[in-house]
Amino acid sequence: MPTFDVVSEVDLQEVRNAVDQAAREVATRFDFKDTNSRVELGEGIITLASITEDRLTALRQVLEEKLVKRKISLKSIEFGTVEDAASSTVRQVATLTAGINSDKSREINKFLKALGIKGLQSQTQGEQIRVQHKKRDALQEAMTALKEEDFGVPLQFQNFRD
Repeated sequence: MPTFDVVSEVDLQEVRNAVDQAAREVATRFDFKDTNSRVELGEGIITLASITEDRLTALRQVLEEKLVKRKISLKSIEFGTVEDAASSTVRQVATLTAGINSDKSREINKFLKALGIKGLQSQTQGEQIRVQHKKRDALQEAMTALKEEDFGVPLQFQNFRD
């Protein structure tokens, strides 16, 4: 029986490359001179820091441009609130989210059932969803519908098998 898996993953190497590029650009740009602006990648988080909120907004924009250029979906990054840090600077933490949580998986399963494709089955397996049907055309129709719908997380499709 043909199947495919719906997953939500983030390529950490590409995120690291985007953060490095953003840090290099911030170091060389004139408008960031003497602002102590920095972008740092931690374990599942990106920390942005600068001297004012305006510079922090510009720093965030530089980071987003680099992420998009590297084909990292901005849906996989949740930016926190801007908070005051030491020595009159501001900081913002962005969290990387990967995997489909149980609420989103329920929402996706419900959406697949609402498509009305007879015989289409979907089940949650950890942080992924397996979709199966007798005909491959029905699976491709389900993939197209999932691509068009916005669930708030980036979706990828893996293990398409006949």
